[in-house]
Amino acid sequence: MLPYLLPIFAVIIGASLVVLTRKKAHFNFKLLLAFSGAFLLALTLFELLPEVYHHLDAKQTGLFIMFGILIQIILEFFSKGAEHGHVHVHNHGKHFPWALFLSLCIHSFLEGFPIHEHNDMVYGVLVHKIPIATVITGFLIHSKATKFQVIAFLTIFAAMTPIGTFISNHMNIASQNISAINAIVIGIFLHISTTILFESGEGHKFNLTKLIAIVLGIAMAYII
Repeated sequence: MLPYLLPIFAVIIGASLVVLTRKKAHFNFKLLLAFSGAFLLALTLFELLPEVYHHLDAKQTGLFIMFGILIQIILEFFSKGAEHGHVHVHNHGKHFPWALFLSLCIHSFLEGFPIHEHNDMVYGVLVHKIPIATVITGFLIHSKATKFQVIAFLTIFAAMTPIGTFISNHMNIASQNISAINAIVIGIFLHISTTILFESGEGHKFNLTKLIAIVLGIAMAYII
C-alpha cells in the first residue's frame, strides 16, 4: 500500500507546511528543494536508468528520454515552473488555474508509472512532491482561491500518481511499453532535478549548506 499512500502523504505534508508556517522558513524551503532535486536525480540514475537500458535498445532509450525532457518543457510552459519549486504566474482573480492544474496532473500521472511494489522510486516521488504541494498551496491561497478549489486541486493532484502506479501495475500493458514510458519519465525527472539544482542557489554562489543538502540527498538515494 505504501506506493499508493506515500505520494498522497507528500501532498498533505506540503500543504500542511504552508498552513503551519505561512511565510516562514524561506531558507529552509530552498534547502528542501536542493535535497529533493539531488535525491530525485540520484534515485533516477541508480534505480530507473539501468533498468530501462536493460530492457530497451540504447539509442531508442535515449530517444525516449529526450522525448520526456521535451514533454516536461512543454508542461512547464503551462505550469510556469511549479514542478521545480516556484510558479511564475499571476492569478489575482478567482478564475481557476486550469493550465496549471492540467499540466501538474499530467506530470503527476506519468511519475506514477515507474513505481512498483518493491521500487524505491516512491521515496523520490515523495520527497519531490512535498515542495511542489507547498508551492501550489501557497499560490492558491495567495490567488484568493476558494477552500473548495484548493481542496479539489490538491486532492486530484495527489490522486494522479497512485492512479499512474495502479495502471502500470494492474493493466495489461506490454513490458516494452512500460519501459518506454519509464524512459520518458526519466527524461522528465532529469529535467526537473537538474533545474532544481541550478535554480536553488543564490546567484550561482558557493553555498556550503546547499552542498551538504545535495550530498545528503545523493547519499540517501544510494543507501536505500
